[in-house]
Parts: sequence; C-alpha cells; structure tokens
Amino acid sequence: MKIIPLILAFGMGLFVRAVKLMNRDDAPVLLRFVVSVSLPAMALNSILRAHLTMDMIYLPLSAIAIVVIMYFVGTLYGRQLKLDGGMMGSFLVGTMIMNTAFSLPFFAASHGDEGFVRGTLFDVGNSLMIFTFTYYQAVKYGSQTGKNKSRWKRFLRLPPLWAMVIGFGMRLLDLKVPEIGINFLNLIGQPTIPLIMIALGLCFHPRLHNLDKAFTAIGIRMVIGLLCGFTLASILGLDGITRIVVIVSSATPIGFNTLIFANLEEMDREFATTLVSFSILIALFYIPLLIYCLS
Repeated sequence: MKIIPLILAFGMGLFVRAVKLMNRDDAPVLLRFVVSVSLPAMALNSILRAHLTMDMIYLPLSAIAIVVIMYFVGTLYGRQLKLDGGMMGSFLVGTMIMNTAFSLPFFAASHGDEGFVRGTLFDVGNSLMIFTFTYYQAVKYGSQTGKNKSRWKRFLRLPPLWAMVIGFGMRLLDLKVPEIGINFLNLIGQPTIPLIMIALGLCFHPRLHNLDKAFTAIGIRMVIGLLCGFTLASILGLDGITRIVVIVSSATPIGFNTLIFANLEEMDREFATTLVSFSILIALFYIPLLIYCLS
C-alpha cells in the first residue's frame, strides 16, 4: 500500500503533461530543484536519524563494481548487434547508468530513513562513475569527441554528496541539531519523493523504433544487473536493508543521464529516449515487486 501513492504521483506527471499544464521541458527543472535543494535536506535529515553500520561502506563500492561489469557486458552485446557509433554510445551508456533516483522513493516508502540513507550512499558510487568513466564512453562514441571531457567538478559540486559529508561528520562528532533545524530539514525535504515521481511522468515518452535493441539494453541493465547485485551481496556477506539496497539498486532502470549525455555528445537521442521510457514503465511494477519479495 505504501507504493501506491508513488505510482499515483507518476500518473500525475503524465496527466499534467497531457492537459498541457506542464511539459517535458519542466522535468529537468523539477529534478534540478530536487538535486540542489530538497534531496540534500532529506539526505541530511535521514543520516542524522538513521542507525549507521559499518557495512554501509560496501554500498558505493558495489555501485562502482556494477558499472564496470555493465561496461563489459554492454560492450560485448553492442558489438554482437553491430551497432553504429551513436546508437552504440546510447546503448552502452544506458546499460551503465543506474536510475538510482527512481529507487529512492521506494526505499523511503518501504524502509524509512534506513533505506533512504543506504540508497543515497549507493548513489554516490553510481554518480562518481556517471561523471567520470561513463561520461568518457559518451565522449568516445559521440560526435562531440574532445569537448568537455572532465566532469570531476560537476561530481564534486553535487549537493547530496556534501549533505552526506556534513551528516556523517556531525554523527562522528556527535553534534546535535536543534529542533528548529530538524523541522526545517523536514519541511524542505518533504517534496523530494513526489517531485521525482512527477518528473518521471513528465519525461515518459516511449517510441517504437529499434525495440529489439532497446529491450536488449534494458535486459542487461535490469536483469543482468539484478544477477550481479545478488552475486555481490552474497560475496560480501550483506544482509538486511543493505543487501536489499544493493540488489534492488543494481536492477534499477536506465538513468536520465543517458538522455543528457546523448544530447551533449550527439549520440542517438531517439534511441536514448526509448531506452529510458520503456525501462521506467517496466520498473514501476518490477522494482516494488522486487523490494516486496526481498523484504
């Protein structure tokens, strides 16, 4: 029952776009507000309240390992399909980028602060790879090779990253936040989950071209990613919420940065749109079911 409001929020995004109250161009604005303002507040508040354990260090490391594995699997399948430069770039980048923002509302709904903090930590490793190794692949296969190669500054400016640094620093030093500060963080962080789901609805735009190739990429990202998540969790001996977060995050849909990189580097934009849209549609049912089964 906790998942139903999230699906309704996604439907709200579809509805407001259908009646032209908002359009797809508004989604990046909503997501920019989430990343810059509400998500850092929610992350900081969650860290201050959550029970922290040593196994959390495995979360960002697991994300890095998954991206590397996806690179080799995506490259192998892409070569077998004989994809050209632009489509190969979108295909490979799509398999590598995990839409961890999609899973955060579900972790928060099912496991509260504990799930949200762990999901955010996994996203740190994912974001590190997105703005470094994964973006390098976009440069390699795009037609804008040689431009804007470095994304380190962008990664280091991510507000959620600094919110986590501050939050863990405060917990380490046993610093307390006054009640007015906690109430402020609650107020600012509350819009995070509905805004993410509404933005996903605004962006949803499936197309029926190259579906066989698109579903191959989605299968790599969500099915092989799931198997990798299970394997890593077993090798590392993870249990509880940490195990659930690693497995589910490894199976998340293709991330929005696939579209961003396709535009920046002039890869196959239409194919990137198809990848993101269909993977989100599948994940609306697949991710809640996966969390339920693992829990």
